[in-house]
Amino acid sequence: MPTHFHKKPNMYVSHIQLKVSNLERSLDYYKNIIGFNVLEQTKMSAVLTFDGTTSILSLEEVPAALPLRRGVTGLYHFALLLPTRKDLGNFIQQIIQKNERVGAGDHHVSEAFYLNDPDGNGIEVYSDRPEQDWLWHEDGMVYMTTEQVNVQSVLSDADGKWNGLPAGTVMGHIHLSAANLTDSEKFYTQALGYDIVTRYGNQALFLSTGKYHHHIGLNTWESLNGSPAPENSVGLKSFTIVLSNEAEADKIKENLKSLGARVEAFEGASKFGGAQAFSTLDPSGIRIVFTLDET
Repeated sequence: MPTHFHKKPNMYVSHIQLKVSNLERSLDYYKNIIGFNVLEQTKMSAVLTFDGTTSILSLEEVPAALPLRRGVTGLYHFALLLPTRKDLGNFIQQIIQKNERVGAGDHHVSEAFYLNDPDGNGIEVYSDRPEQDWLWHEDGMVYMTTEQVNVQSVLSDADGKWNGLPAGTVMGHIHLSAANLTDSEKFYTQALGYDIVTRYGNQALFLSTGKYHHHIGLNTWESLNGSPAPENSVGLKSFTIVLSNEAEADKIKENLKSLGARVEAFEGASKFGGAQAFSTLDPSGIRIVFTLDET
C-alpha cells in the first residue's frame, strides 16, 4: 500500500472524534467487530488504538444523547485504510463469521466495505489498489465508480489471521454530509488548499492533496440546506487534519479569517498526535482540528 499519501507534506485526516450514546456498547463494537484496542478510558470517553500507541479514533458518551436523524450535516462515514488486500480479506472474513451486516463497493481505486456502529455512525474499511492502476483524466480528475465487489476474490487473499486492525492502519479519509457544496468547495480549496479530484454532478465532491484519490469527500445527498446536529446528538464531534509546519498553519489561519471563519484554540493535543494548533468550523458547522506533524 502506498503510505506517502498519509504523511507530510500531504494534508491528511489523522483522527476522528465520535459522540456515542452508550460508551460500553460502542467499545464492545469497536473492539470486537472493528478490531480496535483501548488506549485510554474514563467513565465517559475512550481513546482507541490499533498498535498500543497511535490513536485514530476516540469516543465520547453524550448523556441522554439524541439519535442520528436525516437532514443534518456531519459525518457520512469515516474510512479505515488497511495496509493490504490480505488484511481486507481477513477483516471481511471475520465480519461474515460474526454475521454482521455489511455493504460493499468497488471504486476502481479501492475495494471497500461499509458498516454502521450501534449509533448509526458510518464506517468504511478499505484497501487501495496500486497507485499505478488509478486512472487520471486530462482534466486532473481521478476515475472513481461504484461497482460490485468480487467478495470471493477478496476472501481468496485472506490467510485467516485476523487479530484486530493491523499495524499500518490509517484514517484513509473522511466523507462528510454538507449543507451547500459550493460553500464547502470554496472553503476546502481556497482556505485549506485541497485539490478537487472528482465530482459527482452538483451533489458530491472529492478532494485531496498529493494526487491521492481523496482525503475528504463531501455530499449533499441527505443534508442539502441542512443544519448541524444538536450538541447532544450522537455523531461527529470533530476530525483532525495534520499540517506540515507552522508556516502552513499560519497561512491557513489567514485564509480562514479572510473567509470570515473563526480560528479557535483547541486543547488536548497529545492524545490526537502532534502539536495542537487551532480549530475552526467549516460552512456546514463541522469542527476541524488542525495539528502539526512534528517529525
